[in-house]
Amino acid sequence: MLIEIQAAAGPAEALVVRPGTGEGPFPGVILYMDAFGLRPRIEEMAQRIADWGYVVLAPNVFYRDGSAAELAPTVDMTTPEGRAAAGNAAFPRVGHLTADKALPDIDAWVAALETLDGVAPGPIGTFGYCMGARLAVRTATAHPEVVAACGGFHGGGLATDGADSPHLGLGNARARFVFGHADHDQSMDADAVARLGSALDAAGLKASNEVYTGAPHGYTMADTSMFHADATERHFTELRALLDATLKG
Repeated sequence: MLIEIQAAAGPAEALVVRPGTGEGPFPGVILYMDAFGLRPRIEEMAQRIADWGYVVLAPNVFYRDGSAAELAPTVDMTTPEGRAAAGNAAFPRVGHLTADKALPDIDAWVAALETLDGVAPGPIGTFGYCMGARLAVRTATAHPEVVAACGGFHGGGLATDGADSPHLGLGNARARFVFGHADHDQSMDADAVARLGSALDAAGLKASNEVYTGAPHGYTMADTSMFHADATERHFTELRALLDATLKG
């Protein structure tokens, strides 16, 4: 179901997905969408994860630009041409969501998750896809007191030369991290993966920082031409192990 959260710049929609069976309370997790926004594929993924025994909150992080329905792709992204067209519309929004805007929103997402009915008190998890991986890392570094698990999959720009690069805050984090990088990803090349790994090591964090061989950027998104079934299943396996070990162990 969709709920409304009072975020930093006004009301924002968020998808809340609960387990199909079982009695709560359940640990809470935040899912950060990719650049193409809240749509059926994100809801499918959220439901699969919720059915592991979690309450999943997936906010419309682009609420400043419009509602989830208004921003949803209107083309067939399963073709390269369609995905490129959708990207032309979506990618400017990614650039607009700077760290100074994202961080106060993150405070709102964390607070909202903790007050949802059926969410167990205690640590939370966060994970994201593409640009959502950056938001997941920022959540873990901004709220180390509650974030015990952080995952990033086919993320871009996680370890750049910029002064606000997400990896620079890892010294504040206490979470366990799992990263599943796309292969030969221009937005997260081998040097960036190594830089991220060095930052994780320097912070003394328990982490997996792997490149999924043969998997393109966007590999989990079954509604796009970049979908890679094997890499997607690997990501689900590693994400579940992360969440179960940190939030249920």
